[in-house]
Amino acid sequence: MDFSLTDEQQQAQAVAKDFATREVLPKAAEIDAEHRFPKELVARLGELGFLGVAVPEEWGGAGLDTVAYVLAMEEISRACASTGVIMSVNNSLVCDPILKFGTDAQKRRWLTPLAQGKMLGCFALSEPEAGSDAAAQKTTARLVGDEWVISGTKNWITNGPNANVIVLHTMNDAALGHKGITTFLCPTDVKGLTLGPPDKKLGIRGSQSCQMFFDEVRLPTDALLGEVGGGFKVAMSTLDGGRIGIAAQALGIARACLEDSVAYASVRKTFGTLIANHQMIQWKVADMAAEIDAARLLTLRAAAMKDQGARHGSESAMAKLYASDVANRAAREAVQIFGGYGYMTDYPVERHFRDAKITEIYEGTSEIQRLVIAAGLLKD
Repeated sequence: MDFSLTDEQQQAQAVAKDFATREVLPKAAEIDAEHRFPKELVARLGELGFLGVAVPEEWGGAGLDTVAYVLAMEEISRACASTGVIMSVNNSLVCDPILKFGTDAQKRRWLTPLAQGKMLGCFALSEPEAGSDAAAQKTTARLVGDEWVISGTKNWITNGPNANVIVLHTMNDAALGHKGITTFLCPTDVKGLTLGPPDKKLGIRGSQSCQMFFDEVRLPTDALLGEVGGGFKVAMSTLDGGRIGIAAQALGIARACLEDSVAYASVRKTFGTLIANHQMIQWKVADMAAEIDAARLLTLRAAAMKDQGARHGSESAMAKLYASDVANRAAREAVQIFGGYGYMTDYPVERHFRDAKITEIYEGTSEIQRLVIAAGLLKD
């Protein structure tokens, strides 16, 4: 098995690391403390090609692959998990389904500016009563003449306050269950759409999310993404790829915990010696390093399978499940290594601790990932 990276993948990783170190990391604490959407960093992501990494050049993207995307996502998220998830949503949850299911006209209107960073997108699936149970959509779409009329509420929509377009999932026929779900591309400046205030969150505070209220929003028939009744397929296919992005975000957070812990252990003294000389500290950083490498391999495997066009639902679920678990464990240990300082906002590990938790929740909770993995193992 060949684990070597191509020249293009190595270059994407190097550019992302340089940008993350020089421009993102110095602003991460401020972005978190101020709950500030990092508009200037998002613009730079667009300039560098990181908002449409796997989008072909003909549609305005960087023309790279999912492996390159994972490598870049880890570097950005190591510096700032908020900036990382903004990048992940635009790539995985917006550009990817438009590339897969969109018409050429939709790609010209939306995909090209999204991939170039001239626009930003969001993905609206979750609702007050439909999170893990994606088929329980209450947002309705009914065809009236030559327009679709949409009403309902969406919850926790990452990028929502700053987006130009929504990949919007609705129920057009409740009697059909998941086969009654239909997806649209909805501009955020459409009449009848109201945004709630930005959510107040435990972590990833620079990545703004909000509720969305649709009151008789009217969309033309060419706003349909995919087929009528094909929305569940759009959503599940998109989430399979999205989980790879969140696994990469979790990797970045975990790596930040490890690197910050090693740096701190190399200068902090107790009992007359550096804490790096204490065996228990050595065990903690050793376990972190081993688990991060294992999570990275799972994530790269899922990415490579996606690039090969292979089914990767179970592999993506495994990557997200394990990487998010590793991120939370690494964050907990990092706080422990820093001791009292780890509980203070003066040091970055308390931010990592808060940022890590969401990776076990969004784009499918850890419990849902286990169901996906089990379904793949136990199917007839």
